[in-house]
Amino acid sequence: MEPVVFASLVTVAPDASETLVVQLYRSIRTAVLEGRLTAGESLPSSRAASALLGVGRNTVNAAYELLAAEGLIEVRPGTLPRVAALDLGRASGSTASVRLSDRARAASTTLRRGLSEGRLAPGSPDPALFPADAWGRVLRRAARHRQDGAEGYAHFEGLPELRQVLADQLHRHRGLICSPEDIVVTPGTQASLMIAAATFADPGEIALVESPGYISARATFEAAGLTCRALPVDAQGVDPAAADLTAVRLIYLTPSTQYPTGVRLPMPRRLALVEAARATGAMIVEDDYDSEFVWAGRGIAALAAVPDASHVVYLGSAAKSLLPGLRIGWLVAPKGSAHAVQAVQRRLGLAANVHAQAALAEFMAQGAYRAHVAAISSAYRERLRLVTSALTEALGDRVQLSAPDGGLQLTARLPEVADDGPLRASLNDAGFAVSSLSDYFLDTPAQGLVVGFGTANARDARRFAETLRRLLDKGDGG
Repeated sequence: MEPVVFASLVTVAPDASETLVVQLYRSIRTAVLEGRLTAGESLPSSRAASALLGVGRNTVNAAYELLAAEGLIEVRPGTLPRVAALDLGRASGSTASVRLSDRARAASTTLRRGLSEGRLAPGSPDPALFPADAWGRVLRRAARHRQDGAEGYAHFEGLPELRQVLADQLHRHRGLICSPEDIVVTPGTQASLMIAAATFADPGEIALVESPGYISARATFEAAGLTCRALPVDAQGVDPAAADLTAVRLIYLTPSTQYPTGVRLPMPRRLALVEAARATGAMIVEDDYDSEFVWAGRGIAALAAVPDASHVVYLGSAAKSLLPGLRIGWLVAPKGSAHAVQAVQRRLGLAANVHAQAALAEFMAQGAYRAHVAAISSAYRERLRLVTSALTEALGDRVQLSAPDGGLQLTARLPEVADDGPLRASLNDAGFAVSSLSDYFLDTPAQGLVVGFGTANARDARRFAETLRRLLDKGDGG
C-alpha cells in the first residue's frame, strides 16, 4: 500500500485518553476487519510508519506486535509487515445493497443467450484480415501530428478532417447530401444509438425495432428508458403495412443489410416508411449495417438519401470493415439538429479516440479504405459459400437458410426444432458461438440459429454442419 493511503486509513490523537499504542493498534485492526486493508497487503515499516504518523518508532513496533499476536498481521524479519489471510466470517449480503435505476436494470438484462465471440459468431469480422501494416503507418503519423487542440477537449464531435472525408465518402458511396457539420464521430454504433435516443426521444416514449432484429439496439433503447415494440420483418425486410406508428417516436431500421436475415429493403418499402414516418412525426434511425458487403444484386443508396428524408438519423461505423476494437462510428444528424446532437454527445462523454480518427481520415482519403473493403469482400463472399454449401449438403431441406444480400451472418430456420435454446447451448459447448434465432424476436419467435461466416474456413463449416446434423438426429431442441 502507498504510504499516503496508509496514513489516511490510520488515525492517532496525542491528546486522547488512550495511549498512542492502543490508538494505533485499534485503528489498524478496524481497517483490517472492515476490509480496507486486505489480505496480503503490505504495511509500512516501523520507521516509515513512525515518520508518516508523527509517533515514535517504538510505538509502531508495539502496535504491530499486538496485531501480530492476534493473527491480524504477519511480521517476519527482513520483510514488510503484511495483512494476514483471514476468514472474517462476513455474512453474504450483509452490507446494504446498492439501489439501481430502472435504466440500469434494463441495461443489465441479458437478451441474448450463449456466447458472443468465437467460431461462427454472428456479425464477427475476421481480425486476420485487418490491414495492420498500413494502419500502423497512418496511426504512427497521426500520433506524431498535433491535432489542433483535439489532444485535449477541442473537436469533441470529431476531427474536422475525418468529418470532411466522411461527408465526401457518404455522398459518393451512400448517396447522402450532408456537410461535415452534420456529422458527429462516436465510439461506435451503440454510442450513436444512445445519442440518438437521448436527442430525439424522451423516457417512456415508444421505439419500433425490427423483429427479428439487432438485440443491442433494443437493449440500448430500453436502457435509455424507451418502450420497444416489434416491427415485423418478412422475406423483404420491414413491412410498412404491418407497422403500427401510433404514438411512435423512433423507428430503428437496418435497411441496407437487415440484421440478422441479411435482406435488403426494396425501394417501394423504403419510400412508404419514410412517408409514414413523416406523416406521424416519428424519427427513423437508419443503421447502415454492413452496407459495404453486397452478395446479391447491386447495393442501393442509403435510406437517408431518398427524397424527404429530413427526419432520418443515419448511423455508420468501421466495426466490420476494419475492426470493432477501433471504436469508431459516425452519426449524420438531420438538418437543423446537429448542434443538439453534439451537445448530447458531449454531455454523455461519447467521444472517439483522436489518433484513431486521424488515422481513419488519412486511410480513407488515400483510397486505402475502399481498396481494403473490396479485398475483404471477396474473402467473405467465399466464406458465405463454404458455410451455405456445408449446411445444405449435410441437412438438405431440414434447414431453411436465408440467402443474405449482404452482411456477415445468415439465419438457419429449423422446422423440426421446438426450442432452439438447448440446440444452441449444445453447439456452444462444441465450440461454435452461434446464436438462437428466437432471441432476435420481440414478437412471436421462429426457431433456428444465427450463424456467422466472417471467420469461417472449410474445416469449421463442415464440422459445424456435421455437429448440427448429429444434434438434430438426437432430438436436441425437439
